[in-house]
Amino acid sequence: MKTHTTYLTFNTKHRQEIIDITDDVEACRAAAGIREGFVLVSAMHISASVFVNDHESGLWKDILDWLEHRIAPWDPDHYRHNSGTGEDNAAAHLRSLTVGHEVIVPVTDGKLDFGPWQRVFYGEWDGQRKKRVVIKAMGD
Repeated sequence: MKTHTTYLTFNTKHRQEIIDITDDVEACRAAAGIREGFVLVSAMHISASVFVNDHESGLWKDILDWLEHRIAPWDPDHYRHNSGTGEDNAAAHLRSLTVGHEVIVPVTDGKLDFGPWQRVFYGEWDGQRKKRVVIKAMGD
């Protein structure tokens, strides 16, 4: 079995951002030289996410609004985590839990095996500081 591991580092300009990392996932697959297998993509922080969806700015805005207004509003006084730790990022932890922190992308015939419009994204929910993602390609 062939493997290759890549680490991405992010230090976003905004507290919340969505970043398309599909090309990085493909580069890791290519570096491993796999034609059949999988690529694991995982956020290495509990206040960030990795997910598969459509690359469309309106959808990104909808995701950010959904997280803010329906899932975990950024209201530091509302969360026990914040009062117990002195942090203000409980909402980011809940957003990560909701969206998920990793995906597995199948590789078939030397290509990432996506459906139409699917791409891989890094979701930053508590940014403006250094964070990492691990990409691990495995297969033959």
